[in-house]
Formats: sequence, C-alpha cells, structure tokens
Amino acid sequence: MTADVRFWFDPVCPFAWLTSEWVREVQRQRRLSVEWRFISLRLLNKDVDYDAQFPPDYEAGHTAGLRLLRVCSQVRDDHGPEAVARLYEVLGHRIHDAEPADREVRGTAEFLAPALEEAGLPTDLVAALDDAAHDARVQAETDEALALTGKDVGTPIIAVADGLGFFGPVISRLPAPEDAVRLWDHVVGLASFPGFAELKRSLRERPQLRSFGVDPDAAGAEEDWHGGSRRQHR
Repeated sequence: MTADVRFWFDPVCPFAWLTSEWVREVQRQRRLSVEWRFISLRLLNKDVDYDAQFPPDYEAGHTAGLRLLRVCSQVRDDHGPEAVARLYEVLGHRIHDAEPADREVRGTAEFLAPALEEAGLPTDLVAALDDAAHDARVQAETDEALALTGKDVGTPIIAVADGLGFFGPVISRLPAPEDAVRLWDHVVGLASFPGFAELKRSLRERPQLRSFGVDPDAAGAEEDWHGGSRRQHR
C-alpha cells in the first residue's frame, strides 16, 4: 500500500527536521501514513568543492548525515519502516534540539548508540556507520527524489501523489497545532496546480532550534541563504 506522504530526509538538515515535525503534526490530525525515505546532502554535493563553496565544517556535517543514513538503511532492513520513523525522530531531537556541537560528532558511534537505545533498537547497529554498501540505496532514493523535483533543490523533498513532489516547504519555526493543517492544505493546493513551478525567497530566519542558538520562543535573526545552504559562492 502506497503511503499518503513520502518524505525524503537527511537527519542533519535543520529545515528538513522542522518540516518533518510539522508533517508529524499533520499526520496526527489527518491520520496520514508517512513513508520516510533517504536523501543525502553529501551525495547531492559530491562534486562540490566544500572549502570554496560552503562555510567551515559543512563537509563534516554532511558526511555525518550520510553515515547516519547508512544506519537508517540497516534499520529498515532489520526492523522495518516504522523503526526508521522512530530513529529519525530521536536523532532529530538529539541533533537539533540540543546545544550546538561539532558537526562531525553526529556521525560517531558515541553519539549514535544512546539514540538507538532511546529508539528501542540494538546498539550494535552502530556498525552500519562505516558500511558503504548502503550508499547505493541512499543514492538511489536521492535520485528518486530529484526525479520528482529537478536537481536545483535541497532537503526536504515531499511527495503527496504519484508524480507530485516538491522541495520544501522550508520553514524556520513550527506552526501552532491549530495552524498546521491549514498550512498543509495551502502547500499541497499550490503544488497541485499543473503550471506551478516555484515560490521562493532566500531570506530566512535562523531555525528556531537550540542547535542554532535560538530559543524555542524566539525568532532567529534573518540571513540570506542564497543557493539554499549559505554557500559562499553561486
């Protein structure tokens, strides 16, 4: 049975995390089924010169994301898609709702083991961090997402029907529960128009996440995320 929503995520992406939390709220209210699929920022940028194009430590962060996706792939094989949903939720809270930490730490066994335990999964799954055999699946699902949207996108990517997929929405803070479904209907309605292509602004608030130093009840400073990722050059 095809899920109502397919959601492609990289666990290190803060905007994917905020959007996923919003989608989980819509899922609760609308009783939607959600399939959590993989897209890797490291693989999306495999041909990019990180030193020239990105702020410091982005490569370490994106590499950590790929390592965590390998584990998610192993979790799907061993424990099914619902376990992937649980692990992503735990990882998201530990990465994004915590104080800022070195990005590379997120791809280590020391970081992952307690997250696996919290998600009710065996801690020996940390071995998958180094198992590059999973990269083919992650690449295939990344390509699957890009086939719906084109290549000039990031994370998250959402599909709500066969052939109807879109990048985003990129949100810097969560809507209130009473506004979540209204926002969902607006986004899906706009994306459903056959002639619709893009609605965009590169000015964004810093995500309302402790990992960005922004308190949950505060608005982050506005920045220009040109290229969608604070790249240093186009």
